[in-house]
Amino acid sequence: MEVAAVRLLRGSALLRRNFPTCLPAWKSPPGALRASHSEALLSPAGSGLPGAPLQTLSDEELMIQSAVKKFAREQVAPLVSTMDENAKMEKSVIQGLFQQGFMAVDVDAKYGGTGASFFSLVLVVEELAKVDASVALICDIQNTVVNGLVRKHGTEEQKAAYLSQLATAKVGSFCLSEAGAGSDSFALKTRAEKKGGHYVLNGSKMWISSAREAELFLVMANADPGAMLGLAQGCFDYTVPYIKERMQFGKRLFDFQGLQHQVAQVATQLEAARLLTYNAARLVEAGKPFIKEAAMAKYYASEVAGLTTSRCIDWMGGVGYTRNCPVEKYFRDAKIGTIYEGASNIQLNTIGKHLDAAY
Repeated sequence: MEVAAVRLLRGSALLRRNFPTCLPAWKSPPGALRASHSEALLSPAGSGLPGAPLQTLSDEELMIQSAVKKFAREQVAPLVSTMDENAKMEKSVIQGLFQQGFMAVDVDAKYGGTGASFFSLVLVVEELAKVDASVALICDIQNTVVNGLVRKHGTEEQKAAYLSQLATAKVGSFCLSEAGAGSDSFALKTRAEKKGGHYVLNGSKMWISSAREAELFLVMANADPGAMLGLAQGCFDYTVPYIKERMQFGKRLFDFQGLQHQVAQVATQLEAARLLTYNAARLVEAGKPFIKEAAMAKYYASEVAGLTTSRCIDWMGGVGYTRNCPVEKYFRDAKIGTIYEGASNIQLNTIGKHLDAAY
């Protein structure tokens, strides 16, 4: 794991991005509030001590978190506007994700992965999303869905063949949605017919994440909340310094009690979303039941992301609505959280079923 952590700390050249002078420069994401910072364990590295606060990280987890922040600041942030304008992921960003080991965080080193923990993956996605949710999403899908499916259901031969490619060079895509099937995955029309030693796929797919960049596709046929949390925190971290400096009626916007109460409410909701997310990740690592807790984290983090980004635009006023300001993009990106990878209503259904069984 030390080798993995060292690998994640490799430096890269600083790129720059231009911003209007009326706003704080975003060469790097603004500093987060102290409450959102994680602290190191007092003992050697591990996946967390029993009874330790959820935000207490091991030395290895802190190293990985630091490496992701550096990568996001230096290689992602300068290109966010360009990628958004062109609706296209820069190749250098994807290459950087592979070079840093972020596309196979919890894949075993024997397949070319970083060999870190699942919780480390949550940290990676969260930190990337603070800068650009689109980059976080491609990383999230690669790790949690594509790599996860191959690792769980693939034969040893398939793992050796595909995980090594997914860990080092090739983006994967998860092909589920169809015109008449999205959240209702049992309504799939695509069929897989066995022909000798292989299958012939017959059907069509749509809304396929990472399809433009992907070289390997996992097609579903009948035969991670961290992104939304990071997105919301990144938007909040960008906005609060602005309202602390912006003057109206002879005082800072932040000094108006009504606005202070709104900021405090959002900060509390962000903290709650983080604890739900971290708790679900720790349960996964501990091998304990986690489906209900994961559904709660996905649902709540997505809802909080929508609320946070909307509030941030309100606080910034007209400038927050312009494309020169990253808050507008955070707002657009947040909406997908309640729709993709299990819509909010589907998460509520899952939570309800578990509560029904529990009582």
